[in-house]
Amino acid sequence: MNLSDLQEKEVIDISTGKRIGTIIDIVISMAGNISKLVLEDRKNTRKLFSKTQEDIYLDWKQIIKIGDDIILVDSKNDLEYYS
Repeated sequence: MNLSDLQEKEVIDISTGKRIGTIIDIVISMAGNISKLVLEDRKNTRKLFSKTQEDIYLDWKQIIKIGDDIILVDSKNDLEYYS
């Protein structure tokens, strides 16, 4: 699977049923494995010129299932926000 394949999928939190965001990047560990998904915060995507836009870092271990159209995650309020 390519990064572009992941970027086409919606990321949904199974505990709330809400869309979290869209994948814009990944973080690779020193061992060469994906350690985190970098998501663009869905709440801030409409603020194109906002300086307060944040990215969300989602740990790879939080992924429950990668389907054809969506990625199900269990965030349990462990999302990291970076601006």
